[in-house]
Amino acid sequence: MSAYPNAAELMAGPLGQWLESQSAVREAAKEQASDRVFKAGIVALPLLALFWILVPVDFGFKLFVSLFAGAALWFWTQGPIREAVRTVKIGINEAIADALELKYVHDLEPGRGFENAKVFKMLPSHDRGSFEDGWSGHYDGHYFVLHEAHLEERRGSGKNRRWVTVFRGAILTMGLARNAYGTTLVQRAGKHNRFFGGVKDEVKLGGKVLGHVDMVHPELEDVFDIFSTDQVEARYLVHPTYVERLISIEQAFDGDDICCLFSEGELTVVINGGNMFESGSIDAADDRYRLEKTIDQFARLADLAKSLNEPDRGHSSVS
Repeated sequence: MSAYPNAAELMAGPLGQWLESQSAVREAAKEQASDRVFKAGIVALPLLALFWILVPVDFGFKLFVSLFAGAALWFWTQGPIREAVRTVKIGINEAIADALELKYVHDLEPGRGFENAKVFKMLPSHDRGSFEDGWSGHYDGHYFVLHEAHLEERRGSGKNRRWVTVFRGAILTMGLARNAYGTTLVQRAGKHNRFFGGVKDEVKLGGKVLGHVDMVHPELEDVFDIFSTDQVEARYLVHPTYVERLISIEQAFDGDDICCLFSEGELTVVINGGNMFESGSIDAADDRYRLEKTIDQFARLADLAKSLNEPDRGHSSVS
């Protein structure tokens, strides 16, 4: 993967021709959605009126039922549009992946990167998760797996029970470009503090005991905490320039958290940066813009992987 695709070139080729063929499909989806809205109004509005007039329950329950019914009907009416947008999105993202000699899948089950992120507490606790937009193959001479995760936690009780998003972002796994034999975790400061304050001396994660690493530059400890099974290797891997790179990447994605793990020959990066790769649209006029945006998002994440996966700095191994 030496260069990223050019949106103009993709639009001038088979992708552009395929998108043109989707114009009629998208128009049909709009018409079908409008027809469903009309039918829902004809049936649902009289029934809701009768419910409010005839059913002897309190106002709060009536409001809850009405809002729930309205949300369910809206979801049903917009089904054709969602399906058309999903089809366009998959077509665009597959074209980008083909140009990069990668594989793209829309729906997926998370793999080893996600499991490592959970085991090493790089992700918040959650009760359910959904996963999409998987990209896999080789980048910069190393295997590369990237996908998005949306994690939610159930909160509240009774009528106030609700699902709350606790993480939405990317999980990236890549083969290491250097010799690293220990396990090193880099997280934002404060993730593993003692009950009465101050960072813990060690944490047990993934069946391993990781000791807190005192950095040569103390000011870095205000930003990140580093834990490792190998203190010398950790200081070699996570140097001041590396930390600055992490911060700049986090800012570039408007994220509020970034962490990485070096373990068993792999680099795993987690960034809470929101929803990405949404290249599909119901309006054909948006295709070029969304294509360009998706290419840019992927390029930034791939460059992130490369920048964090720097080769040995003049050494054949870490001692």
